[in-house]
Amino acid sequence: QVQLVESGGGLVQPGGSLKLSCAGSGIRFSIYHMAWYRQAPGKQRELVAFIHNNGDTNYSDSVKGRFTISRDNPKNMVYLQMDSLKPEDTAVYYCNIKDAINYWGKGTLVTVSS
Repeated sequence: QVQLVESGGGLVQPGGSLKLSCAGSGIRFSIYHMAWYRQAPGKQRELVAFIHNNGDTNYSDSVKGRFTISRDNPKNMVYLQMDSLKPEDTAVYYCNIKDAINYWGKGTLVTVSS
């Protein structure tokens, strides 16, 4: 059974940093492209960043230069380092296999506010 558990969210001031973690079980992380998504209040879930199984990375324009996605395959972990946070980054953040329909976890809430 595939399970993805996100952690690391919280309240941070604008300009601050957070590092999100995603722990997976029930899948071989190393063969999948893994992604971080977010859903802000009243908005649809959007793709934030993804990392190919070969380590190449891609980012949405809204976070490029501020967020960094990484992975540790032996530990079945994916990370999202978020720097220079803005109020518009406030959302629930989810990790998943890129383009997966299922396997969504509960997410972790990030609130950027002074």
